Amino acid sequence: MPQPQSGVHFLQIPGPTNVPERVLRAIDRATMDHRGPAFAPLTREIQELIRPVFATAGPVVIYPASGTGAWEAALVNTLSPGDRVLMAETGWFASLWSKLAGRLGLEVEILPGDWRHGVDPEAIAARLEADAGRTIKAVAIVHNETSTGVTSRVAEVRAAIDRAGHPALFLVDTISSLASIDYRHDEWGVDVTVGGSQKGLMLPPGLAFNAVSNKALAASRTAKLPRSYWAWDEMLESNRDGYFPYTPATNMLYGLREALHMLHEEGLPNVFARHARHGEATRRAVRGWGLEILALDPREYSNTLTALLVPEGSDADALRATILEHFDMSLGTGLGKLKGKVFRIGHLGSFNDLMLAGTLCGVQMGLELVGIPHGDGVSPALAYLATEGAPALAGV
Repeated sequence: MPQPQSGVHFLQIPGPTNVPERVLRAIDRATMDHRGPAFAPLTREIQELIRPVFATAGPVVIYPASGTGAWEAALVNTLSPGDRVLMAETGWFASLWSKLAGRLGLEVEILPGDWRHGVDPEAIAARLEADAGRTIKAVAIVHNETSTGVTSRVAEVRAAIDRAGHPALFLVDTISSLASIDYRHDEWGVDVTVGGSQKGLMLPPGLAFNAVSNKALAASRTAKLPRSYWAWDEMLESNRDGYFPYTPATNMLYGLREALHMLHEEGLPNVFARHARHGEATRRAVRGWGLEILALDPREYSNTLTALLVPEGSDADALRATILEHFDMSLGTGLGKLKGKVFRIGHLGSFNDLMLAGTLCGVQMGLELVGIPHGDGVSPALAYLATEGAPALAGV
């Protein structure tokens, strides 16, 4: 039986993330009648608040679901059985999305990857240019691959599609980047953006999102994949009056409204800058420890999580278990072919400098306990946070 520990548990996996008190208190209230007159203003307010988070002027569909549901919704609303979808293998979650697409009856074509790089825009362009018959109906990629800590360059992928002059729809998963890393649905010409509640939006799991372009809406009118629960048309029709076609996750919507207010109060540019600071501080710690960042291209370093390779002969899961036992901190496991080889530090959502300092100290103490050779990673990270990485103070 584990010995009870005092203090708070450090949840430093890359999602679900820590839920701030303001959001917990918002969720912890009486459920209202989702058909009554008080509900419509809640829906309308959320729609106004959430569009800037996706950087879109268009509709954002909200489902009571996990991100996997948003994956399915993006596909079934825009495509027909047998349609070809071009997907890039950037990690575990990109692979899962492609597997889901195949189960739906789509023809999935995968651009292979090494799980250490993001989507290659040139490979996308070359494949689309070779598609003379325009058989590829959609390109689907993951913006921030949660299993690897690699952030793909979405704007460059959009430019590659445009260079090829290809009409394919562009679908992007932002589950571990939304409200944490700069993302621009409209400007980057994305047709469906997939999101989830449990990471940058600082909520528990349970809400999923599709931001939808006019091109995607047009495609949905002729798409033939079966859909009922995920259908955009009924959802958007009900949303116009402030309601949903079926019972929504009412208390989660209270929390979503509060989380969106928090993001806007901080200011989205400041939110992105905060995540960038914490990402850089973590990477400085990794280098100080003498460990290797899984992502190989500095342009693709994730600002929401860092995946670290442990030395040959070491077990990343044994390290994680030791840290949990001794310091009550959860870190992300390696997934798929990375199991046992990497651990992941989440630094996103409701998170600040002192929380990161505690996280990095826990990792360094864990490395010492399991006997993984290491240097001092904490000092360079703290020096960065305290000096060159520190935000300017008014009046100083």
